[in-house]
Amino acid sequence: MASGLELTLLLLGSAVLGVVAFRSLHLPPMLGYLAVGVLIGPHALGLAAETASTHALAEFGVVFLMFSIGLEFSLAQLRAMRRIVFGLGMAQVVLTIAAAMLGALLFSMWMPSLAISWQASFALGGALAMSSTAIVVKLLTERLELESEHGRRIIGILLFQDLAVVPLLILIPSLAKNPEDLAATLAWAGVKAALVLALLLFFGQKLMRSWFTIVAKRRSQELFMLNLLLVTLGAAWITERAGLSLALGAFVAGMLISETQFKHQVEEDIKPFRDVLLGLFFITIGMLLNLRLVLEHWWLVLALLVLPVLLKFALIALLAKAFGSSTGVSMRTGLALAQAGEFGFVLLNLASGSKLIDPFLMQLVLASMVLSMLVAPFVIAHSDKIVMKIAANEWMMQSLQLTQLASRTMAAQKHVILAGFGRSGQSVATLLSDEKLPWYALDLDPERVQEAQAAGSNVSYGDAGRREALIAAGINRASALVITFADTRAALKVLHLVHELAPSLPVIVRSHDDSDLEVLRMAGATEVVPEALESSLMLASHALVVVGVPLRRVVHRVQSARDERYASMRGYFHGASDVTDDPEHMYVRLHSVVLGEGAKAAGRRLDELGLDELGAEVTGIRRARMRVEPVAGTVLQAEDVVVLRGSADAVTRAEGRLL
Repeated sequence: MASGLELTLLLLGSAVLGVVAFRSLHLPPMLGYLAVGVLIGPHALGLAAETASTHALAEFGVVFLMFSIGLEFSLAQLRAMRRIVFGLGMAQVVLTIAAAMLGALLFSMWMPSLAISWQASFALGGALAMSSTAIVVKLLTERLELESEHGRRIIGILLFQDLAVVPLLILIPSLAKNPEDLAATLAWAGVKAALVLALLLFFGQKLMRSWFTIVAKRRSQELFMLNLLLVTLGAAWITERAGLSLALGAFVAGMLISETQFKHQVEEDIKPFRDVLLGLFFITIGMLLNLRLVLEHWWLVLALLVLPVLLKFALIALLAKAFGSSTGVSMRTGLALAQAGEFGFVLLNLASGSKLIDPFLMQLVLASMVLSMLVAPFVIAHSDKIVMKIAANEWMMQSLQLTQLASRTMAAQKHVILAGFGRSGQSVATLLSDEKLPWYALDLDPERVQEAQAAGSNVSYGDAGRREALIAAGINRASALVITFADTRAALKVLHLVHELAPSLPVIVRSHDDSDLEVLRMAGATEVVPEALESSLMLASHALVVVGVPLRRVVHRVQSARDERYASMRGYFHGASDVTDDPEHMYVRLHSVVLGEGAKAAGRRLDELGLDELGAEVTGIRRARMRVEPVAGTVLQAEDVVVLRGSADAVTRAEGRLL
């Protein structure tokens, strides 16, 4: 039997090789871990056996995965997407479980010798209801479809699936108890869950922010990391001692931290632990798979692959259609979520450990889930072609829309294309019309398009992120393109297409703030208009005029700020409310650092410190109520206040170098 060190080296070495191989094939690393587990497991090469150590590591992987899900838990996001999450998402999970239980009942009536209990079918339904967040989100991000209509529905359903794991982690072990005591067991589990969650949420909410603030003020990365591990594993231990799962406590811990200003730092710190331990979890799942048994019953594996995938696709597509989506959007949503998911393995492993599922059936379901995840990237990559082939009306509708758009813009020359016809797009259109300049707009809101067309506006239903729509809008004859929506991912997709179709076309892009300004400019944007900074400029200009500053000087100052790409306005001092309301503003920040008597920077020149190498910039120095110009030769003194500008990480590192 291999020693602990030998087993660890074997797992790590195999994981590295597996991930390298699957990354080279542009497949998710998770599938590499599963393949490695199958290969080195006791049913294949026999290099590694299932031990208490491997199971413990695997369980920690699930703990950190649930902690990460808790970190991403956002009440504001749930409220904004409540119809999709708690309508479409809940219907998908509940009906998938119900379909699995009905299928198991019919199978048991057909083959009584292989009857499946309702408890086992419930656990299987819960596992099959899950889809792979890791695979789907990665592919949607690469295809720049997260903000598309079907992308929003996919994310909403995935959100509910993640939330549904929490009660399923409590329910599945309870189902393995004596059927006569099931009601009492479930009731007692519910009471314990409610008490523990109330305890953690009530006291945790009060303690978490203040405790993390105390730890962060010690300015020790090591201490911060130790505290993070203590909180995560401590919460998991509390729920385990209460007879619940480790993962439930970790989820609650993540949810509590998500409400603090330390969320983004915690996400970065926890990621290495999560990814490594989760990789080991998937290796142990792969080790459970008996390839010989699967090959002997390949037809059953194929049936368990095809039937659940088709059922899930049809169910999700029909539900999306019932919730008001078009045929194309419904089918794309179903295709993206038809595969199994990582939480399906968690629930399947839990059901197997609770002796709910027969080992033979477990092997077949496990193999079919792995295969469905292997197929998923190819299905999603070709989803547009599949939808066009299956739904004739989808092809006809898109062709008709493009034909109408092309016919309207055919005679246009030197027109302006507006990507998006919301409030900002309509304001731009009004000014262009006042100047007698031709324009055509593309928008994805059918109701808005219908009303605007009825009023005589030159707007058509179309996605500016599609090559065909831009060509139909006459991009090669246009004088400019204005992206009126503040969505960086979608804007990057449009910029990529413009670079291919009309590289010399000027493109003006709207953004929320300055956080993505450089990214958009590097992608080809001629001008980027950050609305937060522009509104600040307008507010300041009105204030200057009111207090008596000559209008010519005010206009000059505003133009200077624009010419320098808002450099003097980028970054600001953050408070707790900024972090809570909009965490993304932490990208660029200002931060004041007081140099104490023992500060390392005292007595040294600015250019000697190399703060620019860390990505931080000194915007000002305050010395005895006087402002000192921060030039390269400025010598810092004790009691100086140094104002830093940069990302949160850069500012933190620069502060460490100063002190």
